[in-house]
Amino acid sequence: MPLDRAKVWTGDLNSRALEPQPRVTIGLYDTTLRDGEQTVGVVLSPEQKVEIATALSMAGVDRIEAGFPRVSEEDARAISLILDAGLDAEIWGFSRAVRADVEALVELGLQASVIESPISDGKLAALGVSRETMLDRIRAAVSFAAGEGIRVAFFAVDSTRADIEFTRRVYESAVEAGAQEVVVVDTLGIATPEAAAYLVNEIVERLDYEVPVHWHGHDDFGLATAAAVAAVQAGATWVQGTVNGMGERAGNADLVEVALTLEALYGIPTRLDLAQARALGELVQGLSGTPLAAWKPVTGDNLFTRESGAVAAQFHDPPAIEPYSSELVGAERGLVLGKKSGLDSIRIKVAELGLDVPEERFPQLLESVKRSGTKKRGLVTDAEFRRMASRILRADRPRTRPL
Repeated sequence: MPLDRAKVWTGDLNSRALEPQPRVTIGLYDTTLRDGEQTVGVVLSPEQKVEIATALSMAGVDRIEAGFPRVSEEDARAISLILDAGLDAEIWGFSRAVRADVEALVELGLQASVIESPISDGKLAALGVSRETMLDRIRAAVSFAAGEGIRVAFFAVDSTRADIEFTRRVYESAVEAGAQEVVVVDTLGIATPEAAAYLVNEIVERLDYEVPVHWHGHDDFGLATAAAVAAVQAGATWVQGTVNGMGERAGNADLVEVALTLEALYGIPTRLDLAQARALGELVQGLSGTPLAAWKPVTGDNLFTRESGAVAAQFHDPPAIEPYSSELVGAERGLVLGKKSGLDSIRIKVAELGLDVPEERFPQLLESVKRSGTKKRGLVTDAEFRRMASRILRADRPRTRPL
């Protein structure tokens, strides 16, 4: 769905600094149901996975990684249910470079899958496997899967820490064996945006710009979104990520955050319906039991909620205090009361709640709000504010003397 540029208020600095930019539509590959479920303590039932997959597809996500069938019978069942759901999104599987894993994909009827294998010397040493042995395993698994009619995206685990010459050989070997796409993988989130761009460009050029390249990054240094954008600028045409950035350790790139950044700041299109971003984030948050930081970009509760009195003075003019419209991501704006409120906060809240409070009483009401917010070390609820207003109004009524 095309971005409504009228709802983006970022000025012209980015366009001045960034032009020209690639304009190819970037595909979004969601791995919430596999990599996201690797979040510590998270277990999603097959039915919950179908619910999430349905929401992802309705939001315009291009591809959904339904899971790794050899993990458990429940994972295999979830994949089967998702395949039967008739979703618009492409349904992908996940497999190691192991024949039995690929056989499980074939048995379920999956027509596309990631096939992963570690390629860094550190990972290979930990497994006690040589480079040549791993290359043989990659060729065998990819060839077998391709021979069974599966579209393969070869997923090179820890490619951002691997020897660059060996990395080139691995991707070339995978493509020669039948992989139609490849994934550059920042397994431990160590790549700077510049490094992400460098490695993606190396692989894109090595494969003569003929093979789609994905970027899959983690957020251990807080650079997942920036690295994903840099990868796109360098030639990646797919970004892999999860809803809310769920995942092992510090999590994955947040797919919704990446999409908004690409579209709003870089003018690079995706097919995501950003108006469904908040609902999607809330669904996954609820089913997974993983609360988000209130200040999280795009889906955090505080993004369009104001307490500061200085900001409340401009609340009537969203472009003055927000970088994009709340409508763009399906959110609602709101003003709350507390220690940091000002007179404009009182005016707005009185009007919002339909209270008949004379303006000359606003300072008194504000003092009550500040005192309460400081004492309770939190926000003043609407119910509490009503009671404060009621007390002030009662105090203003003339008292009648008994006869």
